[in-house]
Amino acid sequence: MRSLTLLMGGVLGLAAGAVTALSAAGMIGSGASVGNQIGVNGWNSDWTIGSPAANPWTRARVARHGLLALTKEEAVYFTTNVDSGGNRLSEDCTYEVSGGDMPGQWWSITLYDATSYLPRNKDNALSFDMTKAAVSGDSAAWSFKVAAEGPQTGNWVSSHKAGDFDMTLRIYKPTPELIADPEGVLPTPSVKRLTCGGDA
Repeated sequence: MRSLTLLMGGVLGLAAGAVTALSAAGMIGSGASVGNQIGVNGWNSDWTIGSPAANPWTRARVARHGLLALTKEEAVYFTTNVDSGGNRLSEDCTYEVSGGDMPGQWWSITLYDATSYLPRNKDNALSFDMTKAAVSGDSAAWSFKVAAEGPQTGNWVSSHKAGDFDMTLRIYKPTPELIADPEGVLPTPSVKRLTCGGDA
């Protein structure tokens, strides 16, 4: 009887460990989030990404989703899954994302679906970056729409087949000031919801 109890305890322990590991790596459920140690107007980051100080959950998430995270001296990452009103970002809605100069040599904003992968669509419009902002005429005051269907004109990032999604801001070669004080220096992009489900 005692050996059966030990065996059952071992099996349950292995099962619990497997579930925890798979969840942390994002293979089941929503996965373990990054540390969210830094939060600026709904844009969150874990300053340990890409460093030896990253905890096991952060490392598992990075490894599972192939982020190939660089050190913060090379690149910093901020993610949001809510609009400026605090509502969850959704494919059913249309947004305007706007901002200005970023404290780094180059930056981009990319849309990811709820599984942290690029949405499975063929729109070829999943990211907006400094290059497109400059082409628009003014990298210090840029904007783009996020919607399931593209507008006739203007900058657009496709949320088609994204469901509930998030966006990641990457700033490459960030300034020393941003690294030292991200919450005081980062000029966070605004994510304004324009319509949702056809309603203004």
